[in-house]
Amino acid sequence: MSTSLPLSWQPCGHGADPASDPVGCRGVHVPGHTVCLAHLTDTDRTSYLTGLTSGADIDHRGTPFTHDLLEGLLQALHDPSIGKPHLGRALFVEAQFFGEAGFIGAQFSGDAWFVGAQFFGDARFSRAQFSRDARFVGAQFSSRAMFVGAQFSGDARFNEAQFSANARFVEAQFSANAWFVGAQFSGDAGFDRAHFESASDLGPLVCAGRIILSGAVFVLPVTLEIAAKEVVCERTRWESTATMRLRYATVDLSHTVLTAPAAVITHTTPFIYAGRVVREDLLTGPGMPPRNSDQVRVVSVQGVDAAYLVLTDADLTDCLFSGAFHLDQIRLEGHTTFAPVPTGWHRRRIWPVHWTGRRTLAEEHHWRAQSASQPPPPSGHASSPRRWRPGPYHSDPDLIPDPVDIAALYRQLRKAFEDGKNEPGAADFYYGECEMRRHDLTGTPKGERRLLWAYWLLSGYGLRVSRALGWLAIAMLLTITLLMGFGLPQDSPKQEATGTVPPGGGKVTFEIDKDDPQNPTGDRFNSERFEKALNITLNSVVFRSSGQNLTTAGTYIEMASRFLEPALLALGVLAVRGRIKR
Repeated sequence: MSTSLPLSWQPCGHGADPASDPVGCRGVHVPGHTVCLAHLTDTDRTSYLTGLTSGADIDHRGTPFTHDLLEGLLQALHDPSIGKPHLGRALFVEAQFFGEAGFIGAQFSGDAWFVGAQFFGDARFSRAQFSRDARFVGAQFSSRAMFVGAQFSGDARFNEAQFSANARFVEAQFSANAWFVGAQFSGDAGFDRAHFESASDLGPLVCAGRIILSGAVFVLPVTLEIAAKEVVCERTRWESTATMRLRYATVDLSHTVLTAPAAVITHTTPFIYAGRVVREDLLTGPGMPPRNSDQVRVVSVQGVDAAYLVLTDADLTDCLFSGAFHLDQIRLEGHTTFAPVPTGWHRRRIWPVHWTGRRTLAEEHHWRAQSASQPPPPSGHASSPRRWRPGPYHSDPDLIPDPVDIAALYRQLRKAFEDGKNEPGAADFYYGECEMRRHDLTGTPKGERRLLWAYWLLSGYGLRVSRALGWLAIAMLLTITLLMGFGLPQDSPKQEATGTVPPGGGKVTFEIDKDDPQNPTGDRFNSERFEKALNITLNSVVFRSSGQNLTTAGTYIEMASRFLEPALLALGVLAVRGRIKR
């Protein structure tokens, strides 16, 4: 595997061809010989390996290793006291490993350099111990890379390494810095239960699959910069502050342990390090599914102490909040997206239904879909925007939160929005809380549910301007109609007149007949009576007396109008205030 890169050592040169391969084998010379370990004669190779002892320093830069050749080298370095290979300073810079590279349990007491190395089979470093720096900068792993239980006492450098298959760092312990700057993972990268004692940065790195941090422990303040399909942080423990700058990822924070503020932020532009843009071909290149947004999707904060959690520019459409505590103290900043209600017109029995737009929780979607016996979408198909979205436990109603539980979630998140001075956002969550209380058949008394039904019907819980003003218009029109029909008398009442009669100049008073107002018998619906009825109705809306003489029925109509219509006007004003207050 020759390349055009310049070498800092004298290469073996085996198989060189002036026309096609002027360098030939790039392996470094074995001490005392003019070829690399792979091209020594059997006698010379045996002599060299026999002379090695456990803990010896070795230099096999650029050397091609077959599985048997590597096994022979590691067997020569075998330490009987530990039953594993023991290497001192190990230089495998730009070495090529064909077949499985089995460094399982190996101990590296000096620096271990695999810079630019190529692994064409499985790379197995499980339970390996690196006492000093381990450098895999630019290494290429064509098959699986297994570092399960490995211990890195010095810096672990995987900058710009390329992992073409799954990489596992399960239970690995990083006692110093862990560098994965520019690393590219074509499969999953598993850091399950890994322990980062001194790492202050992880990334920026790119992963076409999942970055699994479940059970991992971060001791010091840390910044993670990751562009990935998924980031799984189930039961991850953050013992200090943490900042996760993510792109594209679907994030699961279930039961994450937070002991200090932690932020999950959508990073809107590609990551840059050392003045260079980190390539995202694994996520956006040819053959990859189209992505409409690089916005981070958080799918669960269940079991999290949300008092320490900050979500910025996050998509919470499918986020599960049930089981989180201190949810009223969560901080939602930037452009935060929640699930919308179904679009379009629907039919409930014989009545047409149209859901007014608002932000909802995934738990409400799951409950409504299950309550309506709505079937889940076919496998591999997204839910229709015209329907409620079923949850992962759609077939088991016992695992779906009840309205009383969802109401509590809405109440806590409403307070979080109010504390953040986001009144319009809080209004949607107040609406959701009232909706769940209205549908709660166990925790909400029947009388309270009836009041909520009336409150919903008249004004959408004081949040639907059009509904309140619509009912106000209907009430005013009804009042005008009733006044024209029954409230205004047939004729205007007579007046009282006072004057002086000559020649004595005596003062006299004339009282004109004034009968009790009577309902009209002729044409009741004319422009004159409409004007009077309108005047009375408009005055009633603002609690003023019209000053008109009314029939007995008209008096009661006006009294009802002066009670109901101002209340509807107040609900309309309240709804406007709830949408624009800051």
